[in-house]
Amino acid sequence: MQRRKFMQQSLLTGGALLAGSAGVFAKENNTPSFTNEQPFHLNYGIHDGMFQNHAGGNFLDQIKFAYDNGFRSIEDNGMSGRPEDEQKKIGDLLAKLGMSMGVFVQPGLGNDSNMLASGKPDQVDKFVASCKKAVEIAKRINSKLVTVVPGDFVRDLPIGVQTGNVIEAVKKGTAIFEPAGIIMVLEPLSDNPDLFLRTPDQAYAICKAVGSPSCKLLYDMYHVQRNQGHIIPTLDLVYDEIGYYQIGDNPGRNEPGTGEMNYKNIFKHIYAKGYRGVLGMEHGKVGKGKEGELALIKAYREADGFM
Repeated sequence: MQRRKFMQQSLLTGGALLAGSAGVFAKENNTPSFTNEQPFHLNYGIHDGMFQNHAGGNFLDQIKFAYDNGFRSIEDNGMSGRPEDEQKKIGDLLAKLGMSMGVFVQPGLGNDSNMLASGKPDQVDKFVASCKKAVEIAKRINSKLVTVVPGDFVRDLPIGVQTGNVIEAVKKGTAIFEPAGIIMVLEPLSDNPDLFLRTPDQAYAICKAVGSPSCKLLYDMYHVQRNQGHIIPTLDLVYDEIGYYQIGDNPGRNEPGTGEMNYKNIFKHIYAKGYRGVLGMEHGKVGKGKEGELALIKAYREADGFM
């Protein structure tokens, strides 16, 4: 499942934003109420559509349901495609509930439409313009994190030249983000072999070369597992440049406990390292309907039970 599918789901399930409460949903739908659950040890961020069977298709209502079940953050890949007034309502609700905003994908830059490795001026100009738009979106939603994917590998250029091109482009982006206090997180992906950025050590080298607090690594554990495995040792090697985590078990890209990855040990390790930022739940659900959503909550309670 590629990132653009998550973005499409986010936009399709957003709908109109209505008021409501998770407790009311549980009562009206005659389902078990999990309200007033304690927050998790780590700060897991839901996405749009994750609790739509309990809370309905309105993202604001899903956020309230998530809060009542112990979640304290969201992420939204498709945030830049939402109307400005909708962005503002989401930001206001997060502030009211004391919740955090995780990443959103930088506007206008898809996995396969951005070509920073080419060094072409039009590609760099598009990237810089996107950075400026991202700053305005971040203000409306009170976000400090934006996902950047450099795009595809360029087959007629040496890898060192491509890396240099990406570094120079990212430097132009950090010049825009630093004054706003925003961090771009570079994400290695496993979606297809054409992508330039595929491993955490590759992103680590770019972050070190850029040398800016506004350039960090997005450690998506699903993609790391698919590309190379060794989640915990690799995490330790690049830890000082990690700015954000994303979750997804493999195979299937669903909730913890549904694949081969030992997320209880991984979460324990991340907690012991001292990370207290958002971990984005960028995955689907094995189960369907309300039962699947309750199973997802249970899976996180179990994986988070490392204390």
